[in-house]
Amino acid sequence: MAIPEQFIDDLVARSDIADVVSSYVHLTRKGSNLWGLCPFHNEKTPSFSVSPDKQIYHCFGCGKGGGVISFVMEMENLPFVDAVKLLAKRAGLEVPESGENEAYRKKRVRLLELSKDAARFYHDYLTGPGGQRVRDYIAQRQISPRTATRFGLGAAPDQWDALTKAMTAKGYTKMDLIDAGLAVAGKNGGIYDKFRARLMLPVIDVRGEVVGFTSRILPGEEGAKYLNTPETTLFKKGRLIYALNFAKNTKRPNLVLVEGNIDVITLHQAGFDNVVATMGTALTEEHARILARYTKELVLCYDNDAAGKQSTDRVLNILKHADLSVRVLQLPNAYDAEGKPVKQDPDDFIKKFGPAAFEKCLNGSAGQNDYRLDSLQARHDLSDEEGRLAYLKEAVATVAALQSPIEREIYGNKAAAAAGISAAAMAQEVARYRKDKTWQARRAQAKKDLSPATQLQPKVRQLRYDNIRSARAEEGVIRLLFLEPALLEQTGGLLPEQFSSPLLGRIYALLRQRHSQGLSLQPGTLAGDLTAEEMGHLTGILEQPESRSNSSQALHDYLEIIETESAKRGGTGLDPLMAARDKFREKKSYGGQPHE
Repeated sequence: MAIPEQFIDDLVARSDIADVVSSYVHLTRKGSNLWGLCPFHNEKTPSFSVSPDKQIYHCFGCGKGGGVISFVMEMENLPFVDAVKLLAKRAGLEVPESGENEAYRKKRVRLLELSKDAARFYHDYLTGPGGQRVRDYIAQRQISPRTATRFGLGAAPDQWDALTKAMTAKGYTKMDLIDAGLAVAGKNGGIYDKFRARLMLPVIDVRGEVVGFTSRILPGEEGAKYLNTPETTLFKKGRLIYALNFAKNTKRPNLVLVEGNIDVITLHQAGFDNVVATMGTALTEEHARILARYTKELVLCYDNDAAGKQSTDRVLNILKHADLSVRVLQLPNAYDAEGKPVKQDPDDFIKKFGPAAFEKCLNGSAGQNDYRLDSLQARHDLSDEEGRLAYLKEAVATVAALQSPIEREIYGNKAAAAAGISAAAMAQEVARYRKDKTWQARRAQAKKDLSPATQLQPKVRQLRYDNIRSARAEEGVIRLLFLEPALLEQTGGLLPEQFSSPLLGRIYALLRQRHSQGLSLQPGTLAGDLTAEEMGHLTGILEQPESRSNSSQALHDYLEIIETESAKRGGTGLDPLMAARDKFREKKSYGGQPHE
């Protein structure tokens, strides 16, 4: 790492994890740890633990974990260097800039400058003679020049290298253009523009920086209707929400999530400055977590066709445990001259019926539970006995999934009334369904518990163990070294290469290196060396119990297992009978620690 390790040690020592985490998450002390609802996934029962003694956090639900730097990286969606800067500012420290860190910072600044210059290029081209086709298209979509300027709309020339020539003339390199996702490498070593003959919409993050582009093809052209910047250092579409830079300042009590970028622009122009969209990708839990920072109520307003309703149902499943109140705005059905239903999106609606009609729909948006039951009712013929039974089967499952007994009673009564049955009968079916589901879950868990070897495997597939017996001993060594760094003097000739788990071997090597340099062995100091998944796995290991009453003997026992298993893998000619006996013992000991 380019930031001096001594500075990282000092920063971690000054940044108490309980203080930092509690500024984001409400924590309650239970025993030696602090507990709260995990900020990284949706849950109703706290499984997020903060250990002030170990200076780590770990969620027993989703597996995320780490130290104070890792937490800021996750919460603020920041790279390591920027998270260090944020924590340093909080602690009143100045980050020493040098080497690789300075090079990374300069590269990021350069890409941001390039993206801003590209946005200016596209906007200038839009206003010039070459932008007439795009201006005509913008006018056709009834987007005013003022709105186009506010959103920074632009035009990509119908040329292979117009942007490339303009940006290289400003001093940017070909690699800069490729790294920013603005150009593509050709077969002959040259590059060409990523976007051509398109309406360009710059994507601006919540800090006001241009991080990439989304674009729409012009009528008559061939290619993808919408095209985004590829994943880059700056552009992470799974974490970006279009127009959130505007919507975060709205005075309205909610945010409205729509499907298309043009929908966003049209609605903002009509006075709805609380509208946002995802970047051509499905809503994720990460999106939900980000949205929850800026609003307590989210209104879904997707297209009113079958695909839009399917998207609404899918998003509701993602949001059902989010820290958000969710409503659904269903646009009224539209019909063609022959009376056939046609697709209607927010852009169409606002142009046909105006802002007042949309405001009325927004005020009348349904809660997600009402929406679910209304949707079920619309899919079934309740005048028919079979239709009622099919409706009730789905309605029972929907109501049974509600966590609140009050909600189950309210919506159970509503479903019963719709199907023409008694509320008592509905409640009985819901109770039976929940009982069956609970039994099935317990049975599945019991079956899972009978396979302890599976339970001992890391959740992340890429980190799975090849040799569980050795890996459990390796975990024990790691735990002991974090608890008592002085034990490193007793590891003898144990090498990282003898570890069966590459990750655990790498952590062991880092601990040896840091110890030899007189550096701290706090888990939080490894945030720059391990990925988020690796940090989560490490904190899961550290949260497991480890007795310190006879740590030297425990370490000896762990080392013996690691060396024995390493010798087997190395083909050192162990006695076949001894190997078979060890194999039998390994199978019998899968369920427990190699040493308690």
